[in-house]
Amino acid sequence: MVTIKEIASAVGVSSATVSRVLNYDATLSISSRKRQAVIETAEALNYATPRNRNRANGINGALQALVPGAGKIALVHFLRPPQELTDPYYIGVRLGIENRCRALQVEVMKLYHTDVMPKATLLHDASGVIAIGRHTDQEVDWLREHSRTLVFADFSPASDIDDSVESDIILAMRKLLAAIRDRGYRRIGFIGWIEDINQIPHHFIERRCRTFISWMKEADLFDPELCMTERLTPDSGYNLARAMMQKDNPPEIIVTCNDNMAIGAYRAMLELGLKIPEDVAIASFNDIPVAQLLNPPLSTVHIPAELIGETAVDLLLERFSGRDVAKKCVLATEIIWRDSTR
Repeated sequence: MVTIKEIASAVGVSSATVSRVLNYDATLSISSRKRQAVIETAEALNYATPRNRNRANGINGALQALVPGAGKIALVHFLRPPQELTDPYYIGVRLGIENRCRALQVEVMKLYHTDVMPKATLLHDASGVIAIGRHTDQEVDWLREHSRTLVFADFSPASDIDDSVESDIILAMRKLLAAIRDRGYRRIGFIGWIEDINQIPHHFIERRCRTFISWMKEADLFDPELCMTERLTPDSGYNLARAMMQKDNPPEIIVTCNDNMAIGAYRAMLELGLKIPEDVAIASFNDIPVAQLLNPPLSTVHIPAELIGETAVDLLLERFSGRDVAKKCVLATEIIWRDSTR
C-alpha cells in the first residue's frame, strides 16, 4: 500500500503538505499546480486515505455480517454469454463490477440471460443483485420480488424505487448532433436497431434513434430516408450503411447506434469503394477499445462502461450500510473525435 511519504517524495513536498492536501485543508498555502500534482500522483499510485480504507473495511464487514455466508453478489445479465462476447461495451460494465468486488473481497455469481429467469433460490442466496442492461417490466418485477437488495446497471426502470446507474444517452445524442452540425455537416444519416419493449418490436423507439429524429426535426434537417433500423444482427451495421449509401442522395455522415455497427459500416464503405471521411464520415457510441484501432480511427461518444459497473457495486454497498432512499446516478459522456470525421 502506497504511503504519504512516497507521494511526497514523488512530488517534492513534505509529508505534512501531502496529508493536508489529501484532507482538503483550506488553510494550506500551496500553489494550485502543486496541489494538483499531489492529487494526481496520489490517484496514479492508488492511494487511499485511512478514512476511505476504514470505510471500505467497514462496508465489507457490514456485508459479511448481514446474513450467514453473506458477501456474495449475483450479477444478472440481460445478454447471453455469446452475445456479451461480441459486445465489448457490456464486457466493460461486467469487468467494472467484478474488479470492484474483487477489491472488496466480495464474491460474484454470474447469471446470464436464457429463455427463462434464473432459479429464484440463486438470488435468495445472494446479499444483493446487480442487473445489467434493459429488462422487461415483468423481469424487473421478478427481480424485485426475489432480491434482498437490487441495483440496475446501464438501465433505469421507470420508477423511483430502484437504485440505478447509467449515462444519459439522450443528452449524449443531442451533444453529438450539435457538434456534428457545428463541423459543417447537414445531411446526417442514422442507422440503429429495432428495439423490443416488453417483447413488442418498435422501429424508431430506441433512445438514440428517437432523439435523432426529434433533434433533426428541430434543426430542420430531418430526411426520413436517412434514418434506418432493422433487427440487430452482427451484419446490421454493414447492411444498413450499404443500403443508405446506395440511395440517390446519400448522407455526408452516418451516426451509428454503437461501435459494432460502425465496424460493419466501415466494411460496407470498403466494398463500395468509398473513403472515410472524404466520401462519408462516421460517428458512433460507446468507445470500445477497437475504435481507436480502426482505419481511420473512429469518432465516438465515450460511455464509461467500467465506471458504471463500479458505481453499481458502490450503490449496493451503500444500501448495506443503511441508506434507505433510492438513488439514480447519471455519469457524464464525452465525445472522442478521431479521423473518421473531418
